[in-house]
Amino acid sequence: MAAERRRRGAEGPREARSRARERGAARGERGGRAALGLAAALALGLGLAAAGALLAQWGRWRAASRAVSPHPAAPALPPGATGPSAAPRRFWGSYRPHVYFGMKTRSPRSVVTGLMWLQQREGAELRHTCEQSDGLERYGWLLHDGERFGLQDIHDRGLLLRTEFVKRPGGLHGGDWSWRVTARPEGAGSQAALISLFFYVATDGQGALQPHLEDGTRLAAVTGTSEELGDFRITFLRPTTDSGEDVKHSSYHYLDAWSPGLHRLTDVVRSSLSNRFVFTAPDGPRQRFVAVDAFRGLPGTAEAPHSHLLLHQVTLRLPARVEVTFESGSVRERRAALLGPVLTAELAQHQAAFERRFEETFGLERKGFPAPQRRFAQAALSNMLGGMGYFHGRSLVQSPLHEHPVPYPDSSLFTAVPSRSFFPRGFLWDEGFHQLLLARWDPELSREVVAHWLDLMTAEGWIPREQILGDEARAKVPPEFVVQHSQTANPPTLFLALQRLLGSAPLPYLRRLFPRLRSWYEWYNSTQAGPLPYTFRWRGRDPDPERFLNPKTLASGLDDYPRASHPSADERHLDLRCWMALASRVLAEAAERLGEPAEPYRHMQRALSDNELLERLHWAEELSAFADFGNHSRAVALRREAVRAAPGRPPPAPRMVRVVHEAPQLRFVGALGYVSLFPLLLQLLRPDSPRLGPVLAAMRDERQLWTPFGLRSLARDSPLYMQRNTEHDPPYWRGSVWININYLALRALRGYADRPGPHRERAARLYGELRHNLISNLYRQYAESGYLWEHYSDSTGRGQGSHPFTGWSALVVLAMAEDY
Repeated sequence: MAAERRRRGAEGPREARSRARERGAARGERGGRAALGLAAALALGLGLAAAGALLAQWGRWRAASRAVSPHPAAPALPPGATGPSAAPRRFWGSYRPHVYFGMKTRSPRSVVTGLMWLQQREGAELRHTCEQSDGLERYGWLLHDGERFGLQDIHDRGLLLRTEFVKRPGGLHGGDWSWRVTARPEGAGSQAALISLFFYVATDGQGALQPHLEDGTRLAAVTGTSEELGDFRITFLRPTTDSGEDVKHSSYHYLDAWSPGLHRLTDVVRSSLSNRFVFTAPDGPRQRFVAVDAFRGLPGTAEAPHSHLLLHQVTLRLPARVEVTFESGSVRERRAALLGPVLTAELAQHQAAFERRFEETFGLERKGFPAPQRRFAQAALSNMLGGMGYFHGRSLVQSPLHEHPVPYPDSSLFTAVPSRSFFPRGFLWDEGFHQLLLARWDPELSREVVAHWLDLMTAEGWIPREQILGDEARAKVPPEFVVQHSQTANPPTLFLALQRLLGSAPLPYLRRLFPRLRSWYEWYNSTQAGPLPYTFRWRGRDPDPERFLNPKTLASGLDDYPRASHPSADERHLDLRCWMALASRVLAEAAERLGEPAEPYRHMQRALSDNELLERLHWAEELSAFADFGNHSRAVALRREAVRAAPGRPPPAPRMVRVVHEAPQLRFVGALGYVSLFPLLLQLLRPDSPRLGPVLAAMRDERQLWTPFGLRSLARDSPLYMQRNTEHDPPYWRGSVWININYLALRALRGYADRPGPHRERAARLYGELRHNLISNLYRQYAESGYLWEHYSDSTGRGQGSHPFTGWSALVVLAMAEDY
């Protein structure tokens, strides 16, 4: 056995890939024996030629089925691990990140609850799902512990809505919970404003709901039953003032309707609204308002009913608050009802506990951060926790072996999301960065999320880069991004999270993960291999180079970052090579903890970390930087094409197309930016490397990557700096400051500052300056705009892109804590 391990350790990546294929074949040995038996039988009955053709057809069918079949290893997450028996504390949660406020269980077809609201004034819109087009001044969780409570403020044009929830354990189905929604005026002219709050409960294809009315119009309660909740009761309390007194006058309406699915709830409510109602408070003017009326079905839809919706509308003048309670039928002995003063006291207790735990975890007060910056950091963490979602559904997969996209089997995913408004679903490369923060706050939670992602793996070892599971998730995705392509990778950033989790992870957990981690690693080695040994190439670059100034590489996560101008099989992608070095290291450490053969991974780690080999493959002397290699032209531009009209017809609209002024040739790609930094970012460069100095110099040069707000993604002197990729595609990774890469830069600079070497002091200076710039700008933009943003302008520091973006931008918390 020892000799066998040594022999494996001497293998190069091609031999390793060959052995990976052998192991894949071994897993299918039973199928292979069946194929041999089939071949023999066919040969006897049909002749060798016909038997060979049928056997080849069977092989193609088997390969095609593997592309959309789950991985054969035991699940990384044991069956039932997210249910009310195994994990009652996390069964209920704010797991609907795409709505402003709502809750559901971690169940495939959960009963859902939620809030809508409408300001009763001309031009106001019904609010429900988080939309950037709503133009809210700010919204987001200020406090959220990821388990038992949360507090969120929503500022909507003169209205402040505060949503709070508390969970109380008990019974067999996740316990009870209560909401408090407080509505207050903001600004002049809002004091007597009229508002409607809509509280609803809906099924998702299973379960039963029963309305309980008072006075024929007020939905006082809903009783129901479902597969994983058993019996339950939801009560809508009458509105009160902040002091607990009854509101003087309210108007009530309710809706009992069926929807084609949860993704159409807003449409169902909007189509049921009527303006025939008049608010007639004894001490105020009469005012016409909009309320739900009879539901007559969604116009123009033939979809079958799927979701039963019960909705309670209360219309009142500001200020006011409404409480909602959920009581599980399996709680036999219940303490005082979780409402009023009891709810106030529990909210205060949870808030105090959160603040203590936050300081114990991150130590920002000890580091001297003032209270406003500590509250900013608390909100960043809370928004990531409050943005976690539980999704269930089927990915749509396109494999080269299938003529059309094929649905993958039903899957569930518990994950953080990058943005509640714009990206409220799981993204593979984002999630590794998310878990760097969540693993610090709650390692158990983080381990569970990583296991969920690995359980999405196909039999081939591939994980789809974007998880669009269920109708609600799909409703937020442009059609061109729904289909996932089985040859397209994404940076394996889960290895970043595992690097942090590895030391404390229980061995049974690692043992469940290991077969999938090994398959994932083998998939990258076999499908993303480059043209030379120890090189790698992202597959799936945009296939129509005429449309793009530089064809995008979505697989890399860096989208429009400049690569070789003419995609080809000769490309060598530096960032992917560095990611594979990290994966090799983490997999080797996991194997050593488990007593599995680790030398193949150590061998690959040594090869991919070999600085001399790295320089031969990726150091561009003429650029004095590390770079990609490929078929590249240094002179391309977008130009509007000339069009001619056919006789008697109007001319077609001219397109912007790429023109090439210099023939491409195999060379290093002249694009200094984030990709150039990867040997430093993942700390592959030795502290005494002669290349470390030029890399640090480029980082600090304001003509290249340095800004007062963080490191820009592409150097100012790069030919494609801030250049549009098409007429309709503005620059994305071509100059903006991105927080995930800046966090990796801080981590690496801190590492080089702590290790002996000729650049130690320089790295320490850069670390201090970069950390100060990054934290200062993110806090300043949050204070001014109310949001963390997807990326930041390299010239002004202003937030750009989607917002709120409390995915990897929340890594600012770890930068403040100096936790790397």
